[in-house]
Amino acid sequence: MKKILKNDHYVYREFWSEEDGQYVGLCAEFPSLSWLADTPEKALQGIRKIVAETVKDMQANGESPPEPITSRKYSGKFMVRVPPEVHRRLVLKAAEENVSLNRLVSAKLS
Repeated sequence: MKKILKNDHYVYREFWSEEDGQYVGLCAEFPSLSWLADTPEKALQGIRKIVAETVKDMQANGESPPEPITSRKYSGKFMVRVPPEVHRRLVLKAAEENVSLNRLVSAKLS
């Protein structure tokens, strides 16, 4: 039986798939990998094992595995393009609420 990664900080989730009739385990950092199982616990265990195997193979081939999302640093900035009319409505709403556009949009996203 293969072991899971030590200090595994990758992002995992499991969910029921009506189409497959089983639980699916996924890892955000490895979107091409999945694991099907009869229970959510087995789906999570399975995806963690296949990620561990993939990381081991990558390292053996001189490749760098992806950095866990939870370990990455974020600036808090990102650009979003919206249609001009949406931009106009947001600016008006921000003015009506006497807040900056940034504060309005941040509040709507959180």
